[in-house]
Amino acid sequence: MGTNAILITELVIYFALIFGVGLYFGRKKLDHADFLLGGKKLPGWALAFSERATGESSWLLLGFTGFVFVSGLSAIWVIAGMGLGIIFSWVFLARKFMEETDKHKVLTLPDYLAVRFPRHGNRIRYMATLLILVFFTFYLGAQLAGVGKTLLTTFNMPPIVGILLCASAIIVTAFVGGFVSVVWTDMVQSVLMLLALGIIPILAFIQISTNDISITSALQEAGNGVDSWTGGVTGFAFALLFFNNFTWFFGYLGGQPQLSSRFMALKNKKEVKTASITAIIWIFIAFFGAFLIGITGIALYNASDFTDVETLFPTMILDLTPPWIAGILLSGILAAMITTANSQIMVIVSSVSEDIMHKGLKMKLKERDWVRVSRIVVVGAGLLGLTIALTSESLVYSVVSWAWAGVGATLSPAILLTFFWKKYSGAGVLATIISGLVGTLIWINSPLEEIISSRFTTFFIAAVFGIAFSLIYPEVKKSQADNELIESVN
Repeated sequence: MGTNAILITELVIYFALIFGVGLYFGRKKLDHADFLLGGKKLPGWALAFSERATGESSWLLLGFTGFVFVSGLSAIWVIAGMGLGIIFSWVFLARKFMEETDKHKVLTLPDYLAVRFPRHGNRIRYMATLLILVFFTFYLGAQLAGVGKTLLTTFNMPPIVGILLCASAIIVTAFVGGFVSVVWTDMVQSVLMLLALGIIPILAFIQISTNDISITSALQEAGNGVDSWTGGVTGFAFALLFFNNFTWFFGYLGGQPQLSSRFMALKNKKEVKTASITAIIWIFIAFFGAFLIGITGIALYNASDFTDVETLFPTMILDLTPPWIAGILLSGILAAMITTANSQIMVIVSSVSEDIMHKGLKMKLKERDWVRVSRIVVVGAGLLGLTIALTSESLVYSVVSWAWAGVGATLSPAILLTFFWKKYSGAGVLATIISGLVGTLIWINSPLEEIISSRFTTFFIAAVFGIAFSLIYPEVKKSQADNELIESVN
């Protein structure tokens, strides 16, 4: 059997496995809460694998490895920011999310904010949903575009074929079993991602050693500060480089709904502890694996070898492994994109069906009808993401960075202030969301993005506006009866 035949056979098996897992869990009878959040029935370790696979998508395996390849050692500060953000969220926020979800009986992040500030409930729902739809449709498109790049590198296949195949897998798995199917398919795919990120650096070091290649010399010859932990700059220039790379930290502080939904789905304190340990171990293997792939890639290749540096990882897989292993590891790259895209679809679905139709417009449907509506939104969101993937030419790393700013860095201050500041008000929440949305769109379309990343400026702007408007327009205290009336309306 030829190389291409082996690779294609293994990829077919992989997609069959994903479809199979999705269909298996889709057989079970689901109500609306099960479809959107799993009904508090999933084990913590599975939610941790799902959260990690969802958080680190094609941007890590394709975008970040390519970024390290051109940036060198200074890319380590991206890992520092991401790692600390993830550890913070699991150690300090996961349990709080679980407790607040149980207390307020909510299914989504926008609904939680709306219920906590009932006087502005519907306005918060609408604005949060608008924020999510604006950025997540492009985020979804980036995942599908990543699949096209992977299959183009692997088989010289037109990217549209890979994009269509991936879109089909995403829509089917989310359609049949909702959140439950997504989490369990994530679990399978998360393991494949770890295998790919763990094995390739080891094989790369063996190749480098066997051929007596000096990584140090390769880094020095690459130039442009690649061999420096500071990017070859000092003083204020290094401060900016460090800060811009570290700013991924701000998107992990509770504001990414596709990640926070895993915290909300946890069922008890014991599961929180198990999940936290699992997630932290995962990030050490995955992040340092991705970093080392980029560094060893500098020793094995020249920048001129690539028309698109984000194809570095699949190229290394094909060059360093026999076909039957390459097929498995390439499936790990596809897994990264499908897990995140699945979760993004579920966030879009929950925002439309739960936040807008159910809570916002007060539509009254039977449970089976809500599930049917959610499935219709799955298909619509998938087709919209497919359209974006086929028409957008932006790099995966850039698109994900913008979404991280627009959603994560906007909603993170809203969550942190809700959790930990008693004076935060509904007007403050609205100011946070609106300023974050507008601020991100303005910033990423200006030269300022090249100086300081919107991943920080959005967080800072949204937090400042949220605090200021909370002080100017504090939450009005009402009697318990009035509060109950408002909550029933919202």
